[in-house]
Amino acid sequence: MIIADVKVGRITMPLKKPFVTKNGVYNYSNEVVVKIFTENGDVGIGSAAPAPRVTGETESSIVGAIKHITTFIKGMDLTCLQCIFKVMDECIKGNNSAKAAVEIAIYDLWSKGVNTPLYKLLGGFNSTVLTDITIQDDDKMENMINAAYEATRDGYTNIKIKLGNNVESDFEKVKFIRRAIRKGIKVRVDGNQGWSPKDAIKIIKKIEQLDLDIEFVEQPVKGWDIEGLKFIKDNVDTMILADESVFGSPEAFKVIQNRACDLINIKLMKCGGIQNAIRIYNMADTMGIRCMVGCMLESKIGITAAASFAASRGNMITADLDTMIYFAEDPIVGGAIFEGNKITLSDEPGLGITDIRGWEEIV
Repeated sequence: MIIADVKVGRITMPLKKPFVTKNGVYNYSNEVVVKIFTENGDVGIGSAAPAPRVTGETESSIVGAIKHITTFIKGMDLTCLQCIFKVMDECIKGNNSAKAAVEIAIYDLWSKGVNTPLYKLLGGFNSTVLTDITIQDDDKMENMINAAYEATRDGYTNIKIKLGNNVESDFEKVKFIRRAIRKGIKVRVDGNQGWSPKDAIKIIKKIEQLDLDIEFVEQPVKGWDIEGLKFIKDNVDTMILADESVFGSPEAFKVIQNRACDLINIKLMKCGGIQNAIRIYNMADTMGIRCMVGCMLESKIGITAAASFAASRGNMITADLDTMIYFAEDPIVGGAIFEGNKITLSDEPGLGITDIRGWEEIV
C-alpha cells in the first residue's frame, strides 16, 4: 500500500445558530479535508479544524503544512505506520492539526487495508461513546438554564457549563443551573482559562459548601500556569481537568509529574493525532489519571476519529464530542451515527466514511 497522491480541500458547514466563545462569534465552520490515495485506488480521509487562538493554525497554514508533509511521505509504504509517523514528526515542527489530518487519513487507509473498523484496530474496547453537551456562557442566565433543561429533556446525562468570562457571576450560574436540573445529571464546569488560582479556589469551595455535586472543573487557569493548576488541585476536593495545559505528550508528562491535575482532556487537533493521543493516554493511565476525549468545532470526520480512539480504550470518562449538534447540515456520508448523547461507530472498514458532499479542492 504505497502513498501515490495527496489532495487537500475544504468543506464549509453553516451552523444552526451562532457559536459564541470568548474568542468570537462563529456562523459557520470551514474545515480542511485531506484525501490520501494509494497506488491500488484506496482513499483515506482526514480533517483539520483551524483554531488559530488555540492551536495557532489557520486554514492557510494547515494547507501549507500538509503540502510540505506530502513531499516527504509520498511513495512511502502504509505497512510501516511508524516509519511514516517518524518522517512526519521530523519534517516539520508543530502544526499539530495538519499532522492530525494526515494521520487520521493514514489510519483510515490502514484499517481499510485490513478490512476492519478503526476503533477495533485501536483496541476495540467498545463500539459506542457517550458525549456530554456544552452550555455556552451567556450574559442572560435564563438562557443557560433553559439550554441545560432542554438538554436533559433530550436525554443528555452529562452537561458542561462554559464559564470564565465573569468571575462575579460564574458561581451564580453554576448554582442556578445545578438546582434547575434533576439529580443524577452529571454537571461539569469549564473555567475556560478565565480565573486566577485564588478566584478558582474561592468559586470551587463555594460550590462544594453548597454540595452542588459538580463532577469536575476544567482548565480554571491559563494553560501555561501549571503551578496555579496544581495549587487549585491541592486546595479543593473537586477533581480538576487539564485541557489547554496539555497539548502533546511533553506537556502531559509535565502535569502528571507535578501531580497538577486529576484528569486530562485529549484533543486530536491539539496533540497531533491518534498516535500522540495514545501516548498521552498511556502515561496518564499508568499514573491513575483518567482521560476524556474532546474536540474543536469539527465535522463528523474528526469526531469519528476521536470517538474511535475514545471507544478503543477502557479507562475513559464520558467524552466531549458534541459539536455535530451545532451544524445545520452534515456533508459527511457514513461515519459515526449520532443519536442524542450516544455516538455509535460504524462497522465499516476504517472510519466508515464513503463520501464528502461539497468538498472543494484547494491543492
